[in-house]
Amino acid sequence: MEKQYVVFKLNQEEYGVAISHVQEITEIKSITSVPNTPAFVEGIINLRGKIVPIVSIKKRFDLPLEGELEEQRIIIINLNEKQVGFIVDDASQVLTMDENQIESPPELIAGIDRDYIIGIGKVDEKIIVLLDLEKILSDKEKKEIEAM
Repeated sequence: MEKQYVVFKLNQEEYGVAISHVQEITEIKSITSVPNTPAFVEGIINLRGKIVPIVSIKKRFDLPLEGELEEQRIIIINLNEKQVGFIVDDASQVLTMDENQIESPPELIAGIDRDYIIGIGKVDEKIIVLLDLEKILSDKEKKEIEAM
């Protein structure tokens, strides 16, 4: 069975998220900081009249904060009926992958706090880490963001 994934970059690595989870991809807009939020929450944006919390995946994953700001995008998903945006370096393509192109994550990285890694996609010579953006945040973090 084939599934479609939105492919995005964090630094030089490629990641994918099921297209069914993505509501939209938008350019970086003016982000307003909100005090007393987790360090990986960049702030909020006004998206067509809705206030949307914005999360830095790089900060959440403790990745180096490098990259061109012009190409950054925000991937908007629905999280428990509330929109949440995730900042990525670039989100430029949709890939269709068959089940046989996707492997389970290696034991080494599939620890208890890594259940947001749903698989490793192999397309030609590329490796794409497949994520479940809904599981990137802990329940406590989701509650904090939902309260924003």
